[in-house]
Amino acid sequence: MTINNSFKFIFAIAISQAAGIIGSIFTVSAIQTWYTDLIKPVFNPPNWLFAPVWTILYFLMGIAAYLIWKEGLNKKEVRLALGLFLIQLMLNALWSMIFFGLQNPSWAFAEIIILWLAILATLMSFIRISKTAAWLLSPYFLWVNFAAYLNCAIWLLN
Repeated sequence: MTINNSFKFIFAIAISQAAGIIGSIFTVSAIQTWYTDLIKPVFNPPNWLFAPVWTILYFLMGIAAYLIWKEGLNKKEVRLALGLFLIQLMLNALWSMIFFGLQNPSWAFAEIIILWLAILATLMSFIRISKTAAWLLSPYFLWVNFAAYLNCAIWLLN
């Protein structure tokens, strides 16, 4: 059975956005309560900035995954790359559960290091298949670097 590229594109975007929606379930309630009381670093962006940035990043991640998927699941390197993508996507949602849901910046920092490694592995696998896909994933990787800094700072300041 062949899946057409339009379906692949829509599904890849939807699955990426779904990770964001799952994460936001834990984030939204904590932003108005627990998170407001935390001491944050000087470079902490305003709260309103996170939702649009993450929405764009999830969209770019979905496009990147689509570009890999359309190369064909019959290729071992494509299956590996998409497997890594799904792992990092789950780790992404898990971070929100730990940081905001469990309100535990120390465990969230440990988890974001694992997430960072998973994104790096995904990027390395993507670049072998599609440089465009790797470039589309790069802003996400950079943002997670910044998020790791914020997470660590919040953990140390509180």
